[in-house]
Amino acid sequence: MLYVDRLTLRRGSKLLFKNTNLTIHAGDKLGVTGANGCGKSSLFSLILGQLHEDVGNFRIDRGTIIAHVAQDTPALSMLAIRYIMQGDAELTDLEQQLTSTEANGDDSTLATLHERMATIDGYAAHARAARLMHGLGFSKGEEESPVASFSGGWRMRLNLARALMCRSDLLLLDEPTNHLDLEAVIWLEKWLRTYPGAMLLISHDRDFLDRCVTHIAHIEQQHITLYTGNYSAFEHIRAEQLSQQQAAHEKQQSQIKHMNSYINRFRAKASKASQAQSRIKALERMQLIAPAHVDSPFSFSFTYPGSVPNPLLRLHKASAAYGAGPDAKVILKNISFSLLPGDRIGLLGPNGAGKSTLIKLFVGELTPTTGNRETAKDLRIGYFAQHQLEQLHDELSPLQHLQMLDDQLSEKDGRNYLGGYAFHGDMTTNPVAPLSGGEKARLVLALIVYRQPNLLLLDEPTNHLDLDMRHALCMALQDFEGAMVLVSHDRHLLRTVCDELVLVADAGADVFEGDLDDYARWLLAARDDDGESTQTPNEGASRKQERHNRAEQRKAQQPLRNRVKKLEAALEKLHNEKETLDKQLADPDLYNPSRIDEQKKLGLESKRLRQQIDTIESQWLEACEELELIETVQ
Repeated sequence: MLYVDRLTLRRGSKLLFKNTNLTIHAGDKLGVTGANGCGKSSLFSLILGQLHEDVGNFRIDRGTIIAHVAQDTPALSMLAIRYIMQGDAELTDLEQQLTSTEANGDDSTLATLHERMATIDGYAAHARAARLMHGLGFSKGEEESPVASFSGGWRMRLNLARALMCRSDLLLLDEPTNHLDLEAVIWLEKWLRTYPGAMLLISHDRDFLDRCVTHIAHIEQQHITLYTGNYSAFEHIRAEQLSQQQAAHEKQQSQIKHMNSYINRFRAKASKASQAQSRIKALERMQLIAPAHVDSPFSFSFTYPGSVPNPLLRLHKASAAYGAGPDAKVILKNISFSLLPGDRIGLLGPNGAGKSTLIKLFVGELTPTTGNRETAKDLRIGYFAQHQLEQLHDELSPLQHLQMLDDQLSEKDGRNYLGGYAFHGDMTTNPVAPLSGGEKARLVLALIVYRQPNLLLLDEPTNHLDLDMRHALCMALQDFEGAMVLVSHDRHLLRTVCDELVLVADAGADVFEGDLDDYARWLLAARDDDGESTQTPNEGASRKQERHNRAEQRKAQQPLRNRVKKLEAALEKLHNEKETLDKQLADPDLYNPSRIDEQKKLGLESKRLRQQIDTIESQWLEACEELELIETVQ
């Protein structure tokens, strides 16, 4: 139905596609991937007729109905339900014809129009539009609210619903999950799996891609390569291709060596060390997929946070409400919650249930209306929220933002640090005002990491981030030594870095008895029209116990893990000193009779270093053995 033949396409002076080919058949579901700026959105513009090929041919079968999500929504007084229904162009046209024909009294034409309306199921259109709104998170009753009454993010959901309302042959979706919460993402995923037409989907959510597409169209080096299977299948195929290249192999080995530094200490009993075991599982996957991200411009990690108090933070019978007096809306009530070293918590819950509110209580941005918030003396919070992107100083550069945190930071060191977040050249010294949402999100993350937090509070950190940056963030969070609370609609990130799930609902926050798949099933059941039970499922109780055991194990291990980390750092420093000294001792000129005093001095220093290394290695081994003993007992 769609044919690209030896296409060359430019946007301005930039060459996007060169002599590339692509054929899309009816019913194909394609995920469109590639680095930022490679031409994904331009491909959509070409299909929509907003761009035209420079060389080659592009055509679509005649009569193909294309649906896409508009990026702007005017502040209309039109009711939301009517705005969505207008996504079905034929329905809108038929309604207008019916109104006109009824006024003219043409019974013959009227009968024909009613017959056509029945054929396209037009009389159920209002109910269909209402289901779309409900599925995307709108509350009952909001169907009759004017479009202008909704905020920008909710208007984007209206635009998405309007596109889904269209009975199309080809659906174009460009980052449809950016403005959705996890509940709406799960609902949209189910809807797209039953969509009968062809689909082109741009998304940086790998779980969403895996569940919605049957092919991957990867854009790289001005060409589109079509892969059969979902994103995971593509990632494996691409990894195998890239692993044949020496550069890919070297970078992969470097990453594997980093993870093995922990695993090797528990080689004999890796199955009993939860931290080592999680790294082994990640390593097994990483050994295959790491080359797929070998050309990623991102490379960063959380440095050791030093002191990690126990507990870090505590809420005691805390409540939160918006408004005051009898009109106050209580969001959270009598929440008691302690954040301990090693906690890795993912927050779940319906939109508006209070996930972001709970994060704001943790960070101190909201003061409890009742109860209290207690913090440790050495608490250092790293807080990411979407509104923080707006709090960047437009007139300052990324480097200046970094130097605001550390006025002793040199320009060279600042540039090197920002390079790990793909800020290079003039990007580091130019104002941040023109940066994209993704670039601003990367800068906020860079500033958070630089502060060396021991508690991370992350509210939708992956919005606007591409797949490579999400992969880099995921790897960095796996190595983070402090505690973490995460709100995200990216299930891959939740599944990879969180050990415990907490459900925020009905003004409370309780451990969720199940995993993300259980949560998805519960959500879908709760939305069913037949009114199935919305009680939290209990089939995941054993998984809950496993997560609880892992959390308790980490708490017992944390002081020892901190000690092991410090000893490792000391050993590395001593070995570096010893290596430098050995090079000096290997210099033949040192043994000239005129340098006998220097020779003796270096010899004594070498002996001192050997003794220090032996002492610290002994302490390190004792700490490792004690850590293993705790695991054996547990």
